[in-house]
Amino acid sequence: MELFILLLGMATFAETSVLLFKRLHPRRGGKRKIYVDTSALIDGRVLNIAKSGFIVDDLIILKSVLRELQLLADGKDSEKRSRAREGLKLAADLERVEDVNTEIVDDGTGRKQVDEELLKYAKENNGYILTLDYNLIKVAEAEGTKTLNINDLALALRNEFLPGETMRLKIQDKGSGKGQGIGHLSDGTMVVVDGADRNIGQEMTVEFVRFFETSAGKMIFARPVKTKRK
Repeated sequence: MELFILLLGMATFAETSVLLFKRLHPRRGGKRKIYVDTSALIDGRVLNIAKSGFIVDDLIILKSVLRELQLLADGKDSEKRSRAREGLKLAADLERVEDVNTEIVDDGTGRKQVDEELLKYAKENNGYILTLDYNLIKVAEAEGTKTLNINDLALALRNEFLPGETMRLKIQDKGSGKGQGIGHLSDGTMVVVDGADRNIGQEMTVEFVRFFETSAGKMIFARPVKTKRK
């Protein structure tokens, strides 16, 4: 009988402790708050991830992030201007994705930098920052704030290519090295092809030579495959 009373007391204490912990550390319905930064909106892949149904968390977009995109969209750099406009459009598209709670939060008109605002909100709400910005990731890690990097997800889900494999690739631009041409795989991975600077706008067969993979992205080096004449 004494053992039963002891076990009952221990169970009651454990249940009380769990309830107290939940009150002190509410999970907000089990959903995390994910703060989306400028680089993630410009990158664009978050929309496809949201549409796939894999995101069950709350996506938060600060107005300071949208203001930063607006400044880039009004800037003189044509490439940044185009990508920023796509980022603004993507933010609106995220709000229309079913089963994903996307919220625009007014974080005021203070003079704080966007990164500071993201870090502050994520820390105050025990949230995550969705970003591809290497420097922001390092600062967040130093401050104990968790981050989500889409490049890490892409690495985990990447298609496996091996040196020696071949494929057809369209050369889109010149590379930084002499004689190099650049193409991209369907997932956005850059392929640097030696001796392909004269084939811009053309599709050619290339052979993969070596790969570089980091959280900052993936790059593949390849060379043209000479076709045999009949």
